[in-house]
Amino acid sequence: MASKFNNLRINNLDAGAEFEKKIVFFLENWFSDSEKVEVQTSGSTGIPKVFEIEKKRMVNSAKMTCDFLGLKEGDTALLCLPVEYISGKMMLVRSAIRHLELFISEPSVKPLKNLDREIDFCALTPLQVEHSLDRLPLVKNLIIGGAAVSESLKQKISGSENHIYETYGMSETLSHIALKQLAPVSEDYFTAFDQVSIATDDRGCLKIYAPELNEEVLQTNDLVEIINEKQFRFLGRADNVINSGGAKIFPEQLETVVKREIPNEAVFLGLEDEILGQKLILVIEGEDSDKIREVIQNIPFEKSFHHPKDIIFISEIPRTPNGKVSRIGLKEKVSQ
Repeated sequence: MASKFNNLRINNLDAGAEFEKKIVFFLENWFSDSEKVEVQTSGSTGIPKVFEIEKKRMVNSAKMTCDFLGLKEGDTALLCLPVEYISGKMMLVRSAIRHLELFISEPSVKPLKNLDREIDFCALTPLQVEHSLDRLPLVKNLIIGGAAVSESLKQKISGSENHIYETYGMSETLSHIALKQLAPVSEDYFTAFDQVSIATDDRGCLKIYAPELNEEVLQTNDLVEIINEKQFRFLGRADNVINSGGAKIFPEQLETVVKREIPNEAVFLGLEDEILGQKLILVIEGEDSDKIREVIQNIPFEKSFHHPKDIIFISEIPRTPNGKVSRIGLKEKVSQ
């Protein structure tokens, strides 16, 4: 794929014609006289929506990431995320403003399968990382986003000598505003960029002030523990909290515990119950297994009511187009 955009060097690793068309469409818009571009949310926590973003704010976001990772002109990057979403768009913007040499690969669960050289920078989803472990040594700086990184995946990448980070962000923050290093050093908390201020509301949910990215104070539904003015620990989404018998249960925290013990995708849900209000259940992706049931039963959860009332095995957990677990879709499927 020859690039005609402001000397941006683009190399086609294994991208199809349709993916190329989407890249060209965005770049034509990016280098046009328009001051804004359209961005679509993933729909993982609600109905997908489209909104406009000022290009100058996307440039600010790109500079924050490039500066943090020390990326310079001539470094290489790999794009293997859908360009319909902010994650893919920002990889193109970073490459354009920092003059990176960009390689493109068709978005898939194995995007690094044809990579035969070292790359300075790449962004992947946890699912893509899971299927690319043997190729990760080729990526000097890797950011993982789109969904939480499971405990089992953290263990698999913990021995890496290259720099690997989990990201925190959303479409409204133009990709991430905070990073947590997973390798070669394992950190417990996310650290926000210098240009970002954080606080919580009366529910304990994160508030983000990043004037270079969004003129509004962004109120999230993410419950966090504030460590200091720049660091925080993610606890779970307020709208995912399960109220069972008067006890508030954070499903994401329980999922972290379970995923240390089993390799399967596991999701806690609260289903309507006449006595408890919501009954805690655990949905596991894969074939029914007495061994897995026994493992779950023997997990020493912090509270007795953290043990699921039921365990349901399902062949495939619904996901959004960019790979996130769709709790809304899963709850509908299980309820039926």
